[in-house]
Amino acid sequence: MWEEYLKGFRNHLLLEKSLSANTVEAYLHDVTLLSQWLESTGKNVPPAAIKYKDLLGFVSQIHEIGFTTASQSRIISGIRNFFAYCMLEEIITDDPATLLESPKLQRKLPDFLTIAEIEKILNAIDVSTPEGTRNKAIIETMYSCGLRVSEVTSLLISKIYPEEGFIRVTGKGDKERIVPIGNEALKYISIYQNEIRTKQKIAPGFEDVLFLNKFGKSLSRVMIFLIIKELASRASIKKRISPHTFRHSFATHLVEGGADLRAVQQMLGHESITTTEIYTHLDKEYLRETVFKYHPAFHH
Repeated sequence: MWEEYLKGFRNHLLLEKSLSANTVEAYLHDVTLLSQWLESTGKNVPPAAIKYKDLLGFVSQIHEIGFTTASQSRIISGIRNFFAYCMLEEIITDDPATLLESPKLQRKLPDFLTIAEIEKILNAIDVSTPEGTRNKAIIETMYSCGLRVSEVTSLLISKIYPEEGFIRVTGKGDKERIVPIGNEALKYISIYQNEIRTKQKIAPGFEDVLFLNKFGKSLSRVMIFLIIKELASRASIKKRISPHTFRHSFATHLVEGGADLRAVQQMLGHESITTTEIYTHLDKEYLRETVFKYHPAFHH
């Protein structure tokens, strides 16, 4: 059942990534290992049904078999590339390999933006254009509410309550949650709605979708990714950033500000508090780094 996914993956690696034949074969071998392991554990399922904990099981298995650290890293890299490809092709809607870590290679804190950097990005937007006005509303909303990219693209006008200052968001597994929204975000949403969106021809079925592309339909994830990439380079920010960076920064700033973890969990729509807890770990790491960097007592 995995043959066709592997075939697509091979083409993607050869054509899109122009990798060497050896690397391509190695990656295909890694994914084959995973599919064989799944089969042996009775989980003969397509990529979309694979969860992070399945991948953890597989990784601990290759560890136990005695693959070297270098081989384990390579295999994990192959797996991550495969799921990145599945995301791109929309074979899956959620990447189970995001948190998959290479063995003993220090876990890097995911890049997040400081408040000043977020300001820089917002200031880099040219609001004299219709797209710019829309993008300003999008980014203000993403940062204000810590939304997943799919939650921004599917945000409905009927689910925005400006008077009460919150929005209703449909997250993973169609679970709806209520998220507070800031005044800046509401201000730009309203400007976008009244000055830009009213002048657009809206495709049938997209009347209630807030953010539209020039064809009057909802934006794709890729489009949001490109908008952000472009803004980051305009604001000359060197960090690797993606739509997720805003969600990440939102959570980090809240935790650093002393927000209650449960509240952050609810706002992010995390199923389990352990997912939210990475931010406390991140917080301590970040504080340590900052102290080392800026505190005179650490510089002899």
